[in-house]
Amino acid sequence: MLPFVLLAYRTSIRSSTGATWYSLVYGMEVILPVEVEIPSMRVLAESKLKEAEWAKQRYKQLNLIDEKWLTALCHGQCYQQRMARVFNKKVRPREFSPGDLILRKAA
Repeated sequence: MLPFVLLAYRTSIRSSTGATWYSLVYGMEVILPVEVEIPSMRVLAESKLKEAEWAKQRYKQLNLIDEKWLTALCHGQCYQQRMARVFNKKVRPREFSPGDLILRKAA
């Protein structure tokens, strides 16, 4: 079952980046096994392309990978800022003075 779990994990949109890992690595969305059995509109459109046109489209998609990475990076930074803001709301500031007793956990 592990390959199926990994496929689901790699093809689901991460909230931290706003994209799937697959699309960030390969520059396009994955074609699911179900789409091979029951062709989707995307699969049908790509199957009717000539080889030269298909290669041109793939080349354009590869050029867009950097743009996708930058978008994911910006999305990730915004996500980190939101998480830090939520965390900082829950933190209680504490001040210690010399001579205060504290509990120290021995490792």
